[in-house]
Amino acid sequence: MSAREISPLMLESYQRAARVILANHLVTATYPDAAALPLLRRWTTELRDDLLELFGYRLEVTETTARLFTAADRLDPTAPARTAGDRTFDRRRYAYLALVLAALGRAGNQITLSELAEHVAAEASQVPAVELSTERAADRDAFVDAVGWLAARGAITLADGDAGGWASNPEAGEALYDIDRSVVIALFRPPKALQHLSSVRGLLAAPAEDTATPDTAARETARRVRRALVQQPVVYADDLDDDERLQLALPRTAADVELLTGLVAERRAEGVALIDPSGRLSDVRFPGTGTIAQVALLLCGEIADRIGDPDAPEPVLLPLPTTPTSDLVGQLDAAIPQASVLHDLLDRPADTVDPDAPSTRYPFIEHSWIETRVADLVDRFGRTFAAQWQADPAGLQRRAVDLLDGQRLLRRIDGGVLALPALARYRGVVVTIRERAPEPDLLSVGATPTDPDLPTDEK
Repeated sequence: MSAREISPLMLESYQRAARVILANHLVTATYPDAAALPLLRRWTTELRDDLLELFGYRLEVTETTARLFTAADRLDPTAPARTAGDRTFDRRRYAYLALVLAALGRAGNQITLSELAEHVAAEASQVPAVELSTERAADRDAFVDAVGWLAARGAITLADGDAGGWASNPEAGEALYDIDRSVVIALFRPPKALQHLSSVRGLLAAPAEDTATPDTAARETARRVRRALVQQPVVYADDLDDDERLQLALPRTAADVELLTGLVAERRAEGVALIDPSGRLSDVRFPGTGTIAQVALLLCGEIADRIGDPDAPEPVLLPLPTTPTSDLVGQLDAAIPQASVLHDLLDRPADTVDPDAPSTRYPFIEHSWIETRVADLVDRFGRTFAAQWQADPAGLQRRAVDLLDGQRLLRRIDGGVLALPALARYRGVVVTIRERAPEPDLLSVGATPTDPDLPTDEK
C-alpha cells in the first residue's frame, strides 16, 4: 500500500487528495474547487495504486479531469443527484441529464440553451414516457436543473445570458454555453454497454463467488467490505454474510481505510462506522446545522431516552424487514427502454435472492410517539426554527426521519421506525439556547426582550 511509504509530513496532503476523489468521483479545473485537480495530479500514481488495491476502483487523471470509476455492490436510493437548490433529482431530471450529455457529445464548442433544448426534445420523443416541451414551465425547470448540474462540474460554462431567464420565458431569455469536451467524455463512461443489459443488476460488482480462485474471492470480499465502509454511514455486521463479517472484524480492514483517508474507525459490537473529522468526505454532515438536522439530533436523544427509560414499558423488538433491493431493481428494470436493448448481445446476470431477515431484533418506535415528540420539540424550540418548518411540523418530522434513515440510525417500517444501534451514539443530547444581546428599540422606552438563536446541540 503506497500510503505506508509516504512521509508523515506529507501524509495529510495525500489523505486530503483521497477524500477529494472519493467524495466527488469527478474532479475538474473548477469542481469541486480550483485546488482539487492540482492536488490529485500531485498524488496520481500513489492514489491509483491504493484505490485499486483497497476498493477495486480505477482512477484516470488527465490534464483537465480526474475520474474515479467505482464499483457498486448494492443499489443505494439514499444518495441521489441534487439540484443547486438541494432538491433531489426525479426521473424526469435524470432522463434530461442523460439526453443533455448525449447532445453535448455531438455538439461543437458552443451551444445555446434553446438549441440544446431542441436536441433534447427531439431525442426525448424517441423514448417512451419521456418528453420535453419548452411550453411547460415544469419541463423547462427540470431541464435547467440538469444543465445546471453539468455546469457546476465544468462540463459547460456560461459564456453569455442567463438560464433562469430562459426558464422563465424562453421567448425572451437565452443562454450561451462553452462546452468542455474532456469533461463531457469523462462524465459518461459506463462500465458496460447499456444496450447489452437486461437488468440494472448488470451494473453491480460481480459477487465474490464468481471470481476464479479462493484467494481472489477473499481479496474481493475484503474490497467489498472496504467499499461499504466509505459508501455507507454505518456498516452493521448483521447486513453482511459470514465471510464479510470476518473481514469487518479484522483490524487491518478498517485500518487500511483509515490510513488512506484520515478517517477514524469507531467500532461497536454491532458494526463499524468511519467518522470524518474533516467533514469533507461525507455528502451529508450529521450532526449538522439547520432546523432539520437539529430536530433529527434532538429526536435521536428522545428515542434513546425512551428506549433506556426504566419506568416506561419495554419497547417491542422487531427484526429488520427484508431488503428492498428486489423491489427497487424491479422498478428500475421496468423503466428500461426495451426498444434500445440489443437482445442478441444481452449480458444476463444471475438473479440474486435476498437473504432472510436477520434474527437480530431492534426496538420499535411507533409513528404516533414520534409525532408527539416532534410536536413537543416544536412547542419548546419552535421559535428558533426556520419559519417554513414552524408552519409545517408534519413535513419537519418527515424530513428529520428521512435524514436519520439515510444515516442508518433508524429504519422506517410500517407504523413507525426501528432504532438501530448507532443511534445510541447521540444519546444524552444537551440543548443550549444562545440569547442575543438586547437591542435598543427606538420607538419605545424600556427593555427589549431577547430573541433566542437556533439551539446548539452537544453530544
